[in-house]
Amino acid sequence: MDTKGKILLVEDDKNFGDVLCSYLEMNDYSVVLETDGEAGLNRFNSGSFDLCIFDVMMPRKDGITLAKDIRQMNQSIPIVFLTAKTMKDDIIKGFQAGADDYIPKPFAPEELLCRIQAILKRSQLPERQKQEVKEFFIGKYHFNYPLRILTYGDDETKDKLSPKESELLRMFCVYMNDILPRSIALKEIWGDDNYFTARSMDVFVTKLRKYLKQDGNIEIINIHGNGFQLRVTEAQAV
Repeated sequence: MDTKGKILLVEDDKNFGDVLCSYLEMNDYSVVLETDGEAGLNRFNSGSFDLCIFDVMMPRKDGITLAKDIRQMNQSIPIVFLTAKTMKDDIIKGFQAGADDYIPKPFAPEELLCRIQAILKRSQLPERQKQEVKEFFIGKYHFNYPLRILTYGDDETKDKLSPKESELLRMFCVYMNDILPRSIALKEIWGDDNYFTARSMDVFVTKLRKYLKQDGNIEIINIHGNGFQLRVTEAQAV
């Protein structure tokens, strides 16, 4: 049976891990569960996976050390941390270890599922395609990413975007009609996910809403606890 992807889950709470496995499998993912960091590393070395989900506090090898070990072998596989730790220093250590996302416990399973879908969609986009997509159509707008120019309709009303505005709009275009996780945008554009960069991102989202306001079929929606969604009415999307 075809699956949406193969996931390595390393979680020392066996009961929680089993529940999470069942939920992800119900949503068409193939999941392998290990309960300590050393076993997780051995399993990673002996298999092929599309995404890793690690608890941080684990016996034998903690999740951050495990992520560092895997990053030495594989720079591209997405890594998501699950942890009860929410201190800023711990979050930063997670991203420095190579994490693509960081989800504090407790969390809604639907939230994890949305983040997995968004991360896999981006990571599975061929590298050549990532580099070659330079122009986007957003409803009645045309966005030239290299020139940072946003043009509206036949009037050819043009806005010259700042570098960060352009980077953020490009990410919204890649994730169009899907959720763009806040943490992914912050890490890629601002280089860090903290209170101050998050507030900065909110400011830039407000600016993009103003640029796109002429087309009533476009909206940037705040998905509470997850991120944002550039929603374009299907009839207008190109």
